[in-house]
Formats: sequence, structure tokens, C-alpha cells
Amino acid sequence: MGRVQDKVVLVTGGARGQGRSHAVKLAEDGADVILFDICHDIETNEYPLATPRDLEEAGLEVEKTGRRAYTAEVDVRDRAAVTRELANAVAEFGKLDVVVANAGICPLGEHLEIQAFVDAFDVDFIGVVNTVHAALPHLKEGASIITTGSIAALLAAKMPAGAGGPQGPGGLGYSYAKQLVDSYATQMAGLLAPKSIRVNAIHPTNVNTDMLNSAPMYKQFRPDLEAPTRDDALLAFPAMQAMPTPYVEAEDVSALVCFLASDESRFVTGQQFRVDAGAMLKF
Repeated sequence: MGRVQDKVVLVTGGARGQGRSHAVKLAEDGADVILFDICHDIETNEYPLATPRDLEEAGLEVEKTGRRAYTAEVDVRDRAAVTRELANAVAEFGKLDVVVANAGICPLGEHLEIQAFVDAFDVDFIGVVNTVHAALPHLKEGASIITTGSIAALLAAKMPAGAGGPQGPGGLGYSYAKQLVDSYATQMAGLLAPKSIRVNAIHPTNVNTDMLNSAPMYKQFRPDLEAPTRDDALLAFPAMQAMPTPYVEAEDVSALVCFLASDESRFVTGQQFRVDAGAMLKF
């Protein structure tokens, strides 16, 4: 018996990165998984997002564990689409036990216009709200909601732009959205506690995914260079963490997601968990 045996879990941003890692880990521990992803690029976000092929492969990885996968191309900014596809998935699987509101973008750069703020905020906060609110009618006693915040966003709240703070309108939108995820999860935890539905937030530091391994992020970490490479950025990545590592792996976050999805955490709610290798301690 797995830790989340026979639970049904929704993971947004499930086609790759942290979301895909969460989906596969949960399936390995016995869950059937609903994977949503936008599967097309957003213009202000200057690194490629997941593709339909990525989503298909993520679903196949889940099914290789022997569990069921339901995949759909869904933009979390569209509440109606999230609600419709989730209802279809629940009709197929019969229930919904866990929500992992993970989808996110990080459009960085001083050259970007205000639309970058709008896009980051709408995906990273409104997308979380849409996902959770669409799921609420399907959740029963014992359910778990897990939101994805960001250590970088929490740190940015304490740092001015140019000194490690947000870079451009998109960076500000990302940071503000992720900060709101923190307080939103706390408010929802209080409201849902009488129903024995748990809500917790996870704040990762640098994670070794496509978001981190992108030209805009390299420039964020190495503003002293005109066109920094990954090797250039790797010299700066460790500055975020107190422990001697440039980043954590998606699997490190997935382990915590699995715990929060499982009944092992049945009385854990309203908490902010940091998978940050000591980043908050350092700053």
C-alpha cells in the first residue's frame, strides 16, 4: 500500500518540472493523477513553456506506475475551463482528494511591459485561486490542498530591486503573486479546518527545472554579464542557499508534496513549508 493509495490528485503545471515530478511521485505512491497544463507559450514569458508532447509524456509516466492519468490542456487563468475539465476528470475517476496548485511562470527582464506583471500575477496567483475554488465542490473530509509559493518571492519582499529583488514588471508580478499565495493558503486553511480539509503552502528555493535553467534567469543571477550561460549562472546559484548547493531537485519538493497529500499529515494545516536549503536562514 502506498502513502496515497487510491487517492485522486489534481496537479496543475503537470507537464514538466515540479508538477511532473509531483505527479509521478504521487502515482508511485498509489494515486491516480489529473494533470493540467497550458501547453503553449505566453508571450511575455521569454522561455518556452511545456508542449502537448510534454503533457502526453507526463501522463504516460504516471501510467507506467500502474495508476491512471487524466491529461488536459488547461490554462489556469480560465476559471471556466478549469471547472469544466476538472468536472470531467472527477466524473471519470469518481472523486477528488488532493489539489496541488503548482502551475507558474516567471517573466523576468527590465525591458518587459506591464503585461508581464499581469501575466505573472494571473498565472501565479489567480491561477492558484481558480484551481482551488474549482476544486472545492469536489473535496470532502480528509482532503488536502497544497499551493506552491517561492522562497525567492518571500526574500524579494525584503530586498529592493537591483539588490536581489524582482527584475522588471514580470519579476514584481511573480513575487507579489507568490507572496499572496502564502497568505491565501493561511486564510483558506482557517476556513476549511472545520470541514477537516487541510491547506498548506510549499516555498521552494532554486529548483533544477526549465524555469531556473533559462536565459532570463541566468541574467537575473548574473546581471554583470551581457549574455550569461548556465555555467556562468551556476557560479551564482549557490548564493541563494545557506547549504552548499546551487539548487534543490524537483524530487526534493515532491517528497514533501507526497507527505502533505497523505494521511500522515492529517492534522497538519495552515503551515508554510520551506524546501530552501537554508535560504531564509541565510537572508
